[in-house]
Amino acid sequence: MHNYIMKTFDIIALGELNVDLILNQIEGEPEIGKEKFAKQMTLTLGSSTAIFAANAAALGAKVAFCGMIGNDSFGDLVESSLQAKGVDTRFLIRQDKYATGATICMSYDEDRANLTYQGAMDYMSLADINPEVFKEAKHIHISSIFMQSGVKRDLMKILELCKENGVTTSLDSQWDPTEQWDLDYKAVLPLLTVFMPNETELKFLTKSETLEEAIEKIRPYANAAVIKCGSKGSLLIRKGQPDRMQAALLNKNVVDCIGAGDSFNSGFITRLAAGDELDKCQQYGNMTGAVNTTAAGGTTAFTCKEDVERIGREVFGFNC
Repeated sequence: MHNYIMKTFDIIALGELNVDLILNQIEGEPEIGKEKFAKQMTLTLGSSTAIFAANAAALGAKVAFCGMIGNDSFGDLVESSLQAKGVDTRFLIRQDKYATGATICMSYDEDRANLTYQGAMDYMSLADINPEVFKEAKHIHISSIFMQSGVKRDLMKILELCKENGVTTSLDSQWDPTEQWDLDYKAVLPLLTVFMPNETELKFLTKSETLEEAIEKIRPYANAAVIKCGSKGSLLIRKGQPDRMQAALLNKNVVDCIGAGDSFNSGFITRLAAGDELDKCQQYGNMTGAVNTTAAGGTTAFTCKEDVERIGREVFGFNC
């Protein structure tokens, strides 16, 4: 842990940033050549990596964000929203060439249709990243790799720079909108401290029929992986140790599950950056993922560490 002493940030979140324009109470589905009404609209900070960063900051970690946004009003909203959540924005890259990304989310009861303009986040590459990022972080977390072709192209170099600078790393690959799943996991996993997919993504990534088959495919390459299995909990895999299934803390009154996986990541990585053993990180991640479901959206339940742990204790019987 000696190389942690000079680090400014516990965690730097690296990756996608966009706004979410959420439309609710929509009168029918969109049709070409016709206009429909939505009765409710919300404009808010979007992206999995932003939810992760905001919640890690709420849990008491010193968090900064490295991502690319445009010099536009959506970029202003992204920057001010991160700052309001306690996330340091000194490594944000603002430029005129590309607009800030946006997702239009049309909500229909339990279902939703999303349309995303990637914008600036698709163009960020290693060449844009301030080298201080690798010197100032204890841990770097990368998410939604398939949304960011520049970061995806440079991923191996980014992870090698982390290793050279004594930075621990995590990757949550998330869904591939193109469904190509062209990430070379055999090359990437040995460079990661912990890989954090969900079970569906892992099966697609490894072209496997079952979770068991997918696990055996990554086992030779992964230093550690924690696989999110929804209501079943999470599965921790470590080199040279038995696999560890941690049952989910189930919420009988789920408000919604938006951002539950990102909230799991924030709990897990906050504890990892603090030096906890992986099984303790897994337990804490299960708790933060569960607390996420007690309020609407990905960050509402995360006001401060004390409140999150109180909900974990009172609602789920989790003792920190």
